[in-house]
Amino acid sequence: MNFQHRLERAIERGSQAADARLRAESEKSLSKEELRNLHSKCRLELSEHIESCLKLLSDRFPGFEFHSIMNEGGWGARISRDDLRLQRGSGSSSLYSRLEMTISPLGATPIVELIAKATIRNKEIFSRTHFQRLDQIDPDSFREMIDVWVLEFAERFAASR
Repeated sequence: MNFQHRLERAIERGSQAADARLRAESEKSLSKEELRNLHSKCRLELSEHIESCLKLLSDRFPGFEFHSIMNEGGWGARISRDDLRLQRGSGSSSLYSRLEMTISPLGATPIVELIAKATIRNKEIFSRTHFQRLDQIDPDSFREMIDVWVLEFAERFAASR
């Protein structure tokens, strides 16, 4: 066997290996429909967890109003309240508190994104984002993150009273 023939066979084997790798990657990657379905499943599961956590929190602190969120910005929930602070000589002022958590809609990048914004007595205490790729999604870590952020808000709100 001459060198040219061996070279042709080596190139052919390399091409076959590359084709096999591409086929394996395409089978592994999720189709657009599968990504939409997976995102919808995660969004529903996580937005229900957000709602249950925020309902419990609003029950523990009377005065908070609970609102479900379902719009182009995402799905989730918000609790909010207005307090009135009376001061001698200077009148009164309104103090606004809220916690909002949403799961963003599926965009061009296949991720699940949790967005949280918290304000206590007119001061923003956090504005956070947590995300994971859909093909590596771990819903338990999202639930844990939701729990941690709600607990942090509860602790800081209780301390501000």
